[in-house]
Amino acid sequence: MKIDRQFNTMIVEEYVFYIDNYKKYTDFNSLGLYRSIVENENLNLEQKIELREYAHKTFKKSFDFLQLKDPVTFFKISTLGQTLTQGDISQFWQNIRRNQQKILADKKIKHRNFGTYSKHECFLFFILSL
Repeated sequence: MKIDRQFNTMIVEEYVFYIDNYKKYTDFNSLGLYRSIVENENLNLEQKIELREYAHKTFKKSFDFLQLKDPVTFFKISTLGQTLTQGDISQFWQNIRRNQQKILADKKIKHRNFGTYSKHECFLFFILSL
């Protein structure tokens, strides 16, 4: 089956349904799910945090890989509802860079031709944090 609908147009109950039944849908994308939580204008902050935590129960490993695939989305979803100082932001990005190197080494990936690395946006976070 296919979802045939963008996640960022859904309400909380629909997210929960699709997370619970993700194996039935051939077009389910866990990384897109996390991106849509940040982008969805139909959800308030509390609902976004609730959905993030609910999705982590099923997709935590995929979420951790998001550090490498799309670090900006990883940052945004990880810091939902938090007030961060410039120092906090800088430390968070240092941790992401360290984790990216660890993931690359653990998976024995010698190239970065996927995700935002393929677009040379490695230091995009400095722009976004200003």
